[in-house]
Amino acid sequence: MEGLLPARPRRARASVLFMGLGAGLAAAMPVLAQPASAVFPQRPVRVLIPVSAGSQTDIVARLLGQRMSENWGQQVLVDNRPGAGGTVAGNMLVSAQPDGHTLMLNSISHAVNASLYAKLPFDTLKDFAGVAQVGSTPNVLVVSPEVPAKNLRDLIALAKSRPGQLNFASAGIGTGTHLNGEQFKLAASIDIVHVPFKGTPEALNDVASNRVQMFFAPLSPALPFVRDRRVLPLAVSTQRRAPALPELPTVAEAGLPGFEFDLWLGILAPSKTPRPVVNLISAEVRRVLELPEVRERMLGQGVDPRYSTPEEFDRFIRSEVDRIAKIVKASGARVE
Repeated sequence: MEGLLPARPRRARASVLFMGLGAGLAAAMPVLAQPASAVFPQRPVRVLIPVSAGSQTDIVARLLGQRMSENWGQQVLVDNRPGAGGTVAGNMLVSAQPDGHTLMLNSISHAVNASLYAKLPFDTLKDFAGVAQVGSTPNVLVVSPEVPAKNLRDLIALAKSRPGQLNFASAGIGTGTHLNGEQFKLAASIDIVHVPFKGTPEALNDVASNRVQMFFAPLSPALPFVRDRRVLPLAVSTQRRAPALPELPTVAEAGLPGFEFDLWLGILAPSKTPRPVVNLISAEVRRVLELPEVRERMLGQGVDPRYSTPEEFDRFIRSEVDRIAKIVKASGARVE
């Protein structure tokens, strides 16, 4: 047709196209080659907390956030979003921009909710990326001083001699304290009755007065009761002994080999967060956890500082979801 430019040979057109593409890639290379540390964080980082201010999780988040802020030159803002067992904060996280500027510090409840709730607004395994585990928190099995048991074996023998007559407290249905008691019930093959309370303080008070006989209580609030001898500690639930009570055996050491229940704490990000950013945040968490003053303050809160890489934390969460699902099923606990 007249008026059209003569067509270039196929090879010439391909060369021009390649040259243009190469120029574009070359222009983009400085951006692509930048390390994550050069572009993150670009603004304040928000850490969602699924529980109220003043809780153990909240205190740890503020402690870590302060040190991270100092190093990054950007604020790390703790945002308490309690409600629905942590699912409110979880839904906010998966709805956030996956760029590392919104994170969540959660506990074992993250794994519990996967089987406790009939329906969740997210997929526990697909919608979150593990950043780092930050700590391990034991429950301590305490009994009333009036209970005729001085160790774990005595308590198990007593429960077997009185099926259905001994009670165990919890801080509420589906909480870690509840499921820890259910796991103990299964592992020891005993018939004990669950009594849920509004929270840990109420449960501890009723164990101290022998209205309830035993309680797998969070370590930090239980320590004053233990030191005042208002309750008798028998064992801790974690694989390792608690630094705050180093003379107290673990449940596994005291008579139930392999028993473990850890109220762990860890940081999560949206699953589509770029891996270099996840790794950068994880490395910063590790640096902060190694600071002596941070370790001392965490131990003072009953939290044993414990770091794991993103890959390790993801694998751990998967194993926890599977393990806890069996306990939830056996307990019959369910939230619609």
